[in-house]
Amino acid sequence: MKKRIIPIFVPHRGCPHDCIFCNQKKITGVSTEVTSEEARNIIEEYLPTIPKDASVEIAFFGGSFTAIDEKTQNELLSVAKEYVEKGLVSDIRMSTRPDCISVDILNRLKEYKTTIIELGVQSMDAKVLHDSARGHDIESVIKSSHLIKESGINLGLQMMVGLPSDTEEKCIETAKKFIELNPFCVRIYPTLVVKDTGLETLLNKGEYKPFTLEECISIVKKLLVLFYVNNINVIRVGLQATEDIQLGKGIVDGPYHPAFRELVEGEMIKDYLHYLVIQNKTVSNLEIKTNNKNISKVVGNKKSNKLFFKNELNINMKIKPENIDENEFIIMLDDNKVVNIKAEDMYKKLYNIYNL
Repeated sequence: MKKRIIPIFVPHRGCPHDCIFCNQKKITGVSTEVTSEEARNIIEEYLPTIPKDASVEIAFFGGSFTAIDEKTQNELLSVAKEYVEKGLVSDIRMSTRPDCISVDILNRLKEYKTTIIELGVQSMDAKVLHDSARGHDIESVIKSSHLIKESGINLGLQMMVGLPSDTEEKCIETAKKFIELNPFCVRIYPTLVVKDTGLETLLNKGEYKPFTLEECISIVKKLLVLFYVNNINVIRVGLQATEDIQLGKGIVDGPYHPAFRELVEGEMIKDYLHYLVIQNKTVSNLEIKTNNKNISKVVGNKKSNKLFFKNELNINMKIKPENIDENEFIIMLDDNKVVNIKAEDMYKKLYNIYNL
């Protein structure tokens, strides 16, 4: 069943800290607070546009929802709960901080039919958390994650790549610690320098340097492999493009691309194909048949994958759409050798290639 999300943004409401990277009004594109009446209007506006056979979710994003004053939380949740009880909505989701969860809070949220809580963790490295002014420690992440799961509510975890003091090794370690917590879902965000944040101040002072787009892709592809191999659903990679979320507008610097996830997955496919070519001593023929949905990833951004094989190995790569499952690839090499592989097996091979 397809899922459709009705997003309700509560920008910076409830956040007890101004994290060094954060300007929620720029990130969400919303600068005003949301009332229960406005929440109802948003839901009513979305519902007629959603197919009847879709699963519908109301999601409170933007601020640390459980740190908002309880009266406001209850008013917003009461509206969402109405639509669950009418059978028009199946899930209620929210995002919050790891240090804003308790047994009492969870019991109250369950009364309002909350089904998914995402924790803005960002990193599981103590120095990265400190240098990013997160205001919580690793232990609070572990404790709140266990409490959420024990309550029967689904756990989501969010991480950021490229915060102050961050490295590839720290990002991989964060992903591995996420896997130990076995969340229902994960989001991965490259760290972008947003206007009017502490990170912009550090950038201007020369005290912070964001990852390049290439560096970030190289790290995130390994994170995706880790999560995919461990059957953890990665529901977003990269910030959603808005009027403000563009380089030169709300974004000052950083590894931004409107199709970041596709860039990463395209790089993963290229790495696997390169492995096959080397292993099989291929010198001329590389033909890939796959579902039409995968064509752009196989070709690469601006034909980067085709150009790589041509320029680096003098191999002409051919891609043909085929009426097969989206998770299947048929790869033809020299001497008429054919490799049929499913996406999950490709990830397992990449796990070894990346030495994870």
